[in-house]
Amino acid sequence: MTTPTRFDWDTKIAVVLRDDLKVWQKLNVTAFATSGIAATVDGVTGEPYVDGNGAKYLPMFRQPVFILTTDADRMKTILQRALRRDVVFSVYPEAIFETNNDDDNRATIAEVPTDQLVLAGMALRGDKREVDRVIRGADRHE
Repeated sequence: MTTPTRFDWDTKIAVVLRDDLKVWQKLNVTAFATSGIAATVDGVTGEPYVDGNGAKYLPMFRQPVFILTTDADRMKTILQRALRRDVVFSVYPEAIFETNNDDDNRATIAEVPTDQLVLAGMALRGDKREVDRVIRGADRHE
């Protein structure tokens, strides 16, 4: 048996969830928000998985994903920081919980000014130091 080696990533993927969400909402936000990163950031996923019988599985992120939690006010602060920093990110407006398709999802924010968005969460990726500056004040989800 080999001992796993630690890899120090120069980038970071983080999900920030509002702390008053129900468990199913936290899971939903995490899945949807990280899909934007997986779909648009080149090289962020590894190779497909293959088990001992040759069954094939989809690739996953190549690096850890940090899950954090914060209150609604700090979420607004994190959004503003993300807009000013060199990170890519997706947002999950609270209103998406009431929709069931991509067109309606996008419509939930189409005419809402940035400072009035009510976010359930967001996912970010970028230089580790930049992401850390954006998410400062959020707590690790437990």
